Amino acid sequence: MKFGICSLSVIPARYEPSDKSEMVTQILFGETYSIYEEQRKGWKKIKAAYDNYECWIDEKQSTEISEEDFIFFNNNSNFVTSEVISILKNKKTNYLIPIVIGSSLPNFSNETIHINANEYLFEGNKINTSTLLNKKQLAENAFLFLNTPYLWGGRSPFGIDCSGFTQIIYKLIGFKLPRDAYQQAKIGQTLSFIEESESGDLAFFDNEEGNIIHVGIMLGDNKIIHASGKVRIDSIDHQGIFNPETNRYSHKLRIIKRII
Repeated sequence: MKFGICSLSVIPARYEPSDKSEMVTQILFGETYSIYEEQRKGWKKIKAAYDNYECWIDEKQSTEISEEDFIFFNNNSNFVTSEVISILKNKKTNYLIPIVIGSSLPNFSNETIHINANEYLFEGNKINTSTLLNKKQLAENAFLFLNTPYLWGGRSPFGIDCSGFTQIIYKLIGFKLPRDAYQQAKIGQTLSFIEESESGDLAFFDNEEGNIIHVGIMLGDNKIIHASGKVRIDSIDHQGIFNPETNRYSHKLRIIKRII
């Protein structure tokens, strides 16, 4: 088996090996993956190490690393970027790489990252997620994404979906959430009443068939922040999310989970 790492700002990951296929997630800078299959048409089937999500990426956007580096990076990637946009400088080429909030900084030391023969300088703000797990920080981090446009499969402040939003917000405090809303709904403690919820709890919403299709972050005072059209703050009650712009409920509440 081969292994890789994202050395670009963001790699779009697709459902099938084609540029025309839907984007199901994104791999952010510094996140690693296993390579399970390679197609002659120039695509690699990967499993993201962060959330075990399987998808396809363009081989031209893939950077292979050794198994030793793969294991080492996964065990030494506690630092993530905390600014909406930061800049990396490749010391060898002097090229600049913009990276988004929540990007991983593998084996970060003395403002430097090493990936294969490349050495990157990073002088931006960062978070040591191994010392955080602070639930009170969730709302503050979530506000950084306000008005980010909704993008199916997105995980960045330039486009994000509902579960990508919750996953990144929890990543910033050092807690790994699964990628999709229905997967996230399987963990944590179920609350009996909305009045029991705290800021940082996750609310899940279903469709007419009973399938979980949406997730947002509770803020307290019957407010929720979620990605729907854009990252926005709406009111929530026992029925669901009420959108004041349309004067109707946009999502039907299923359950509220306390994750931490």
